[in-house]
Amino acid sequence: MNPIYLQQFIREVLNEDIGMGDITTESIVPEKHRSSYVFRVKHPGVVAGLSIAERVFQELDASLTWMSLVQDGERVEPGTIIARITGPTRAILTGERVALNLMQRLSGIATLTRSLVDQIHDLPCRVLDTRKTTPGLRQLEKYAVRMGGGTNHRMGLSHGVMIKDNHIAMAGSLAKAIELVRARTGHMVQIEVEADTLTQVEEILAFDIDVILLDNMDPDTLRRAVKMIDGKVVTEASGGVTPETIRAVAETGVDAVSLGFITHSAIALDIGLDFEKEERGT
Repeated sequence: MNPIYLQQFIREVLNEDIGMGDITTESIVPEKHRSSYVFRVKHPGVVAGLSIAERVFQELDASLTWMSLVQDGERVEPGTIIARITGPTRAILTGERVALNLMQRLSGIATLTRSLVDQIHDLPCRVLDTRKTTPGLRQLEKYAVRMGGGTNHRMGLSHGVMIKDNHIAMAGSLAKAIELVRARTGHMVQIEVEADTLTQVEEILAFDIDVILLDNMDPDTLRRAVKMIDGKVVTEASGGVTPETIRAVAETGVDAVSLGFITHSAIALDIGLDFEKEERGT
């Protein structure tokens, strides 16, 4: 993960929350008070974002001591203590909400991703994310997908070509769209083309491209498309795939399934921060 992005992001979200100062904590907690707290998971899931939460607290006070008791990507049960933080109490309480929001969000994505990966673990098919991420959180949310066992699709518009129906309409034809893209990009850039029908699949196969996105096709149509493609290019199924249908989609033989809801609709994993003890000398 880009460390410059992460530092800037953490500073921005802390500024958003703290504003002119944490008036509650600063009013109640003595300046030199020290204590320790633990992060406890309340529901089963997969943890993600421990090191990011640590960076939140370090930004507030570098003297804080953080100890991760599990690793990102690890399954945990209710009641599991996943981390402990010790040091100036003011910094701990001021950073609590930002750290929890991030860990809960990322752990929710990792948990959902792992549940989908588990459903098709015995098939040669990968679970992919999409660009349907929270603005400003893409690097973090895609990191959470990896922690859940998923694979990242392109990070952004500059990381790969995806030609869709609107692009073809603007170019005038698929051939022209591919020609224009080839003239602009180098050999390191892959080209993916979207197909909604078997007729479009047949047309796309006449060109030198890398991936075909099979969009909103039912399992029977997907199976026929995979047979037509016959391993010539990578196949990706997308559109309307749910936890209830992902197994049937993967069984058609596609190489990957991409799902936007693993980042835009994941339910946060419930994690709490609990007081453990007051440190000596406070």
